[in-house]
Amino acid sequence: MAVDGTVRVGLVGCGNVSSRYLANLAGQPAVTVVACADADPARARALASAHGVPQVCPVDELLAHPDVDLVLNLTPPRAHAELTLRALAQDKHVYTEKPLATTMADGRRVLEAARARSLRVGTAPDTFLGVGPQTCATLVAQGAIGTPTSVNAAMMNPGPERFHPEPEFLYQEGAGPLFDIGPYYLTVLTALMGSVARVGALGASARPERVVSVGPRAGSTFPVETFTHVNSVLEFASGALGMLVTSFDVAATRTPPLEIHGTEGTIVAAQANSWGGPVLLKGPGTDFVEVVPGPRDSDGFMGMGLVDMAEAILTGRPALASGARGLHVLDVLTAIAATARDGGGFTTIDSALEAE
Repeated sequence: MAVDGTVRVGLVGCGNVSSRYLANLAGQPAVTVVACADADPARARALASAHGVPQVCPVDELLAHPDVDLVLNLTPPRAHAELTLRALAQDKHVYTEKPLATTMADGRRVLEAARARSLRVGTAPDTFLGVGPQTCATLVAQGAIGTPTSVNAAMMNPGPERFHPEPEFLYQEGAGPLFDIGPYYLTVLTALMGSVARVGALGASARPERVVSVGPRAGSTFPVETFTHVNSVLEFASGALGMLVTSFDVAATRTPPLEIHGTEGTIVAAQANSWGGPVLLKGPGTDFVEVVPGPRDSDGFMGMGLVDMAEAILTGRPALASGARGLHVLDVLTAIAATARDGGGFTTIDSALEAE
């Protein structure tokens, strides 16, 4: 596997996000996209034509293709585990969009299958590798805010049907704001604060149907199958506490997307589904100062985790956006969802972050 110092990638799932990946991966020396596949062959052909992907083939053919070293899994969340397991069975490494799976049982099956075949599994989100979150991590590690004591995180908007032409899958079980955007926040929070030990949660849905706002199906309605607003409380293994709100039911907000509080100061950061700034720091005896300026395109890109994983495969080092990290985030997500469905209370988290 891996020819001439590059990992050859086959992309499965040529939907809305695939163009962003291909645009960002172009010119990255560690990866070469050699093929793409989709349940809709016409969509795969259109993507290949737009981005110069040399081969278009059926999904089964791509998974078994001898020129593919790593499968980029961009299928809908419900299909993540199944497609990943099929790729692993063909001796391919896999990098999947978030979440790793929609159940802990499937997530464990994925990692067990990878270990059994000495293969790598990586998972988005990779925003924690961007300049903004990495700066936050450095400030915390340097003691700029003293001992971290709490975090507040909030992702609140009116919902993706405003801009997504096919938003139904984002309102199915295994999606919603918790599973769609929650992985970004929980990945950044665990990168900053360590493992989550216990969660509490409540969930609700503002309305039973949503309306597509853009694209050829604008004006059509579809049912809501999951919570569209979830309030959760996090207890980290360190003893620090956190609050996380994920919502598709909020018209507008001025709540800071991310705050990290310590015994000696506070960090205010950008939303966790971005790679850049701003990052503001208030240390002992100072006012807030800007450590990282506002959002810039160069602060990171969708696909950083895949590039890092390819470099890790080529050099033999651990990958940063690892399956183990994704499994812990999935554990927290599923515990929040289960607790909310049960009407509240607290759930203990069994897993912990493994050393990278």
